[in-house]
Amino acid sequence: MIRGIVLVFLGACSFGILSTFVKLAYEEGFTVGDVTGAQVFFGLVVLWAVVLLRQLFGGPGKRTTLRGKLKLVAMGTSSGLVSIFYYKCVQAVPASIAILLLMQFTWMSLALEAIASRRFPPLLQVGTVALVLLGTAMAGRLFSGSIPDFDLMGIIYGLLAGFFYSIFLMVNGKAGNDMHPTTKSALILTGACLLIFTVFPPEFLVNGALADGLFKWGLVLSLFGTIIPPLFYAYGTPKAGLGLSAILSAAELPVAVLMSSVVLHEEVWAVQWLGVALIVGAIALSNINSLRQSRRKKAMSA
Repeated sequence: MIRGIVLVFLGACSFGILSTFVKLAYEEGFTVGDVTGAQVFFGLVVLWAVVLLRQLFGGPGKRTTLRGKLKLVAMGTSSGLVSIFYYKCVQAVPASIAILLLMQFTWMSLALEAIASRRFPPLLQVGTVALVLLGTAMAGRLFSGSIPDFDLMGIIYGLLAGFFYSIFLMVNGKAGNDMHPTTKSALILTGACLLIFTVFPPEFLVNGALADGLFKWGLVLSLFGTIIPPLFYAYGTPKAGLGLSAILSAAELPVAVLMSSVVLHEEVWAVQWLGVALIVGAIALSNINSLRQSRRKKAMSA
């Protein structure tokens, strides 16, 4: 279990530092298309190479239908939309604010689930949403006396990223669960790559951008955005459990804010840290009950 906890925590931290690296790439003159395209391209090459090596030296594994594979590729388009909108958001607003907007997937997922099931969510989950919204207002400095002058389109891009991330999470748990984690991740990334290359044709492959410095950012972003997190989550979540994994995943938020402060020298107020703490606490609170239930089931089965 300890190994699972460490893997999930590291996966969340890996996601958390992405926005800082994206900001640094923008400072060197690269565009959203360059950054998103390079990330999925290098990630795709590495993941399919891992899949190929596993099949060569570890056996073919369980066979999956073509329909099942195509479902995962289609599902990957939602992941591609998350990358596009999130990186557009990072381009327009501070990294510490961009991650807050992305984290709105917590209440968006709850709303989508309630609509799909046609059931009103439990009061604990409603309370969690209220705390997340309050924490977001605090972290966004809305109670600082004057409303910050953030780019409106940047805010919209961030909320869209959170929306499509919530859709991705909903469909991710319902498809490809019988596949090896590397194969599932590679198929999802294939869909994301197809979408991103449709929106932003991969000109970086031929215009010399890779030699001008994009190569290093492509490797870094693919490592921390498309290779480490899905693999660490795939291996760590079954060992740590869903409830504890959800709590550990909240580490993404403080890591992103800390990196934006230390590396990018963005101003982060004390009230923003309180807001971050409130959001993390709300996520932990919403999952404590499921964590207790899973522990009871384990104790009874033992």
